[in-house]
Amino acid sequence: MYYKIGIRPIIDGRRKGIREGLEDQTMDMAKIAADLISSKVTYSDGTPVQCVIADTTIGGGYEAALCEEKFSKENVVATLSVSPCWCYGTETTDNNPTTIKALWGFNGTERPGAVYLAAAMAAYAQNGQPCFAIYGHDVKDIGDKEVPADVEEKLLRFARCAVAVGEMKNKAYCNIGAVAMGIAGSYCNVEFFSKYLGLRAEWVDEVEILRRMELGIYDEEEFKKALAWTKEHCPQGDDNVNDPPIVQGDERSEKDWEFTVKMTLIIRDIMLGNPKLAEMGWVEESCGRNALLGGFQGQRQWTDYKPNADFCEAMLNSTFDWNGKRKPVILATENDGLNGVSMLFGHLLSHTASIFADVRTYWSPDAVERVCGMRPEGKAANGFIHLINSGAAALDGTGAADGMMKKWWEMTDENIDACLKATDWRPANLGYFRGGGFSSHWKTLAEMPVTMMRLNIVDGLGPVLQIAEGYTCVLPDQIHNTIDKRTDPTWPTTWFAPRLTGKGAFKDVYSVMANWGANHGSLSYGHIGADLITLASMLRIPVSMHNVPDDDIYRPHCWSAFGTKDLESADYRACKNYGPLYK
Repeated sequence: MYYKIGIRPIIDGRRKGIREGLEDQTMDMAKIAADLISSKVTYSDGTPVQCVIADTTIGGGYEAALCEEKFSKENVVATLSVSPCWCYGTETTDNNPTTIKALWGFNGTERPGAVYLAAAMAAYAQNGQPCFAIYGHDVKDIGDKEVPADVEEKLLRFARCAVAVGEMKNKAYCNIGAVAMGIAGSYCNVEFFSKYLGLRAEWVDEVEILRRMELGIYDEEEFKKALAWTKEHCPQGDDNVNDPPIVQGDERSEKDWEFTVKMTLIIRDIMLGNPKLAEMGWVEESCGRNALLGGFQGQRQWTDYKPNADFCEAMLNSTFDWNGKRKPVILATENDGLNGVSMLFGHLLSHTASIFADVRTYWSPDAVERVCGMRPEGKAANGFIHLINSGAAALDGTGAADGMMKKWWEMTDENIDACLKATDWRPANLGYFRGGGFSSHWKTLAEMPVTMMRLNIVDGLGPVLQIAEGYTCVLPDQIHNTIDKRTDPTWPTTWFAPRLTGKGAFKDVYSVMANWGANHGSLSYGHIGADLITLASMLRIPVSMHNVPDDDIYRPHCWSAFGTKDLESADYRACKNYGPLYK
């Protein structure tokens, strides 16, 4: 089910000379906006976003009600009102408390679209309904149908973020297991998921995986296909941590590979469902959990006994598997659902894979020189943060797909092959993972624009989001090998340099690390911080830390009523005042 954006063409209701002359221009604005959004914004499955336009222009309350009646049958998650002229404020606004709202007022002198925009913003604020204002910087002629660049940017940002809100609605977070090693992010906060994201929490005990294995509740033919593909494309790397070493082809290695691949299919089926299971007589299991994302506990009870889920998590989070390219299945390591939500935000806005990582170590230039005998240069010149995981990171993070992380539907067979060839699978360190398994081992091969993010929950405050735009760094072998080997040579590594502003949490790289709110973070391709800020405002989640320029911040118009000098503190006050999206 696709959630749509409803376009509301608002017109001056005075007939016998005024309304008649505005009908075409007003409806054209609606069509232009709809065409722009559908041509440039997609759902996470790659299909164009659907827009629905009111049947008539809206000049008063009666037509507003007809529009609402239509939209109520069309799965509209957000409305965009458009107008080139003065209209009657509260008589034409979208009063549905559940929709996300924006209004584009045409900047022209012939008709005062800006006056209606201002009147409507005042009405929305007074009624407690946040609305995004869209108003072009330069005056346009009344017949000009070209959308100005600044207007287009806001229209598309609003659409991308509103669609992300819709894609989360009525889905689920699937906990597989319980709390991992006392990590606070893996405590599932039902109130947060339901009130802020519209997600239901689902719990599945890890024993369900063993039950499905024992009773054969999986597609045997797909398992054989997946295992053969894995043996061909996922080479087992050297074991330089265990004594005696685990060697490819030995009895333990073969059993671990079979178990791990089978577990990957089962976890996917638990989350998403699989019609093949219904054909086998397992109808309930075939339905899945309607999960948009999930988490796997692993440590310690599972991994002390059975192979770890590093292969499962790495492959499911990637944009491909044995069936070819496909949408990533967001699965958080150590059941850290808050980092899983961060991964989800990044994926819904970028449509690329998300990298789950430990925010492990800050390396200053002086420390690098002391340990490695040379100083870092380029993007890494001011120091960098070592992002590393226990092997559960998406293979897209290699940067082997033409030096970037691509939207999943843009991945080619050559891109997939390159990511696979840049990765080997090291036997798990039995000191950490007594039950065995394999860890993806790779390094990021390209300098890429990325955004690191993390959602945290603070008692008395609620959820807060942290954002750090920056770049992955390619370090000389003398630096990479020295640091990587002293950390854990079996795990995937990304060197991250945040973009510095010279003040606050972004004064230097050390300050970014020092202000980070948890031991985990999520990395997404591109500089998507501005989109994240807009999305967070829709969900009423304040942003506690970011390095996005002020000119790129786009929040509901009424946020300015909470202060314009300090945008960060105004964001906190506005989010507290309006409360979560789903109360």
